[in-house]
Amino acid sequence: METNVVIRRWQDGDAEFVYEALERHGIGKPKTYLERCRTENESGGRITLVAECGGQFAGWLHLLAVSKYAPFAERSIPEINNFDVVPSLRRRGIGNALMDAVESVAFERGDIVGIGVGLYADYGSAQRMYAKRGYIPDGRGLMYANEPVIPGGTVRVDDDLVLYMTKRR
Repeated sequence: METNVVIRRWQDGDAEFVYEALERHGIGKPKTYLERCRTENESGGRITLVAECGGQFAGWLHLLAVSKYAPFAERSIPEINNFDVVPSLRRRGIGNALMDAVESVAFERGDIVGIGVGLYADYGSAQRMYAKRGYIPDGRGLMYANEPVIPGGTVRVDDDLVLYMTKRR
């Protein structure tokens, strides 16, 4: 694990810092999304954790107080969301450090936390990490844009096709 990794909460001015870093590393997010993150951090609807390594952006993730996934929202399960680690810094423990920090925040609020994971190869590392960390499927099957995938139906395999999982304290 990187020893000079600092995990901190979103701060004023992070929108531009994070935007530029994501663009530089080919992870790009729209500026409107970063502005929404800023606003939701201020209102308490979202907690964003930022990882820095040697003073440079290394990754981030978010904890949504109210999930857009109805089964989590109905049970007041906060959702870990939008998890990125700079590609050149992966496999150094930064992702696990972010997960440790966000789980600590989530478990201050309750006994369960949720996460959705994509199902194509780009999410393979995340799938393995979540399983190793004790996340289990919520039992509702595959979701596409937060709606159940119907047996025999056809869906597009993209970022909207996910399996939701939970972890208990």
